[in-house]
Amino acid sequence: MAVRPKRDGPPLPQGDKTVRPKAAASLILIRRDADSLRVLMGRRHSGHAFMPDRWVFPGGRMDRGDHRAPAATELAPDVVALFERNGQSARARGLALAAIRETFEEAGLLIATPAPTRPGAGAWRPFLAQGALPDLSALEVLARAITPPDIARRYDTWFFMAEATRLLSQDRQPDCGELDEIAWITPPEADALPLPGITRLILAEAIARLDDSSRPRPSFRFVGARRMISAL
Repeated sequence: MAVRPKRDGPPLPQGDKTVRPKAAASLILIRRDADSLRVLMGRRHSGHAFMPDRWVFPGGRMDRGDHRAPAATELAPDVVALFERNGQSARARGLALAAIRETFEEAGLLIATPAPTRPGAGAWRPFLAQGALPDLSALEVLARAITPPDIARRYDTWFFMAEATRLLSQDRQPDCGELDEIAWITPPEADALPLPGITRLILAEAIARLDDSSRPRPSFRFVGARRMISAL
């Protein structure tokens, strides 16, 4: 019998039509400069309607300006090919840039290379003011997940992964950090935290992929209450 997963967001009011998922991206940063591998995570504010008080990876909705933002490097050919196979080639660059931008906004960390300070528009203005340009070549695709249809706020999220060595600096920029707490956490430490179900799955997938880079990249979606998994 299928088990309905615990909701991490506001339920869809009875009788309402299913909400169309919004494009979103998240970034799992891997740090290896200690005895144990660590990942960057943060705790969401208790006032959030979606996943309050849960520990998550930096991420959020794709912004219209993400498609047009400048970058120091472009996505690796195999990443572009993966998006093309999944009919998402038009979103590939925007999603990757969204993951990098949200990591800066939520954690104050830049996956970027030094560059002259330049003016920017909208959500990218603070990032470009740091004297840096996004480093898209640092990203690889880890997984994709679509929020269940019985939740009022739905996201079609692409999860990227990158090494912390690709950060411009491991010191957080001031006046950044939308997450209440931010920390580099070992997988056993993360297991003891209140994680959304999908975050727990993605963390396990990241660890498994570090051991076996040839494993298929999963895509999680729901048919009714049943979670379905396929390969990207």
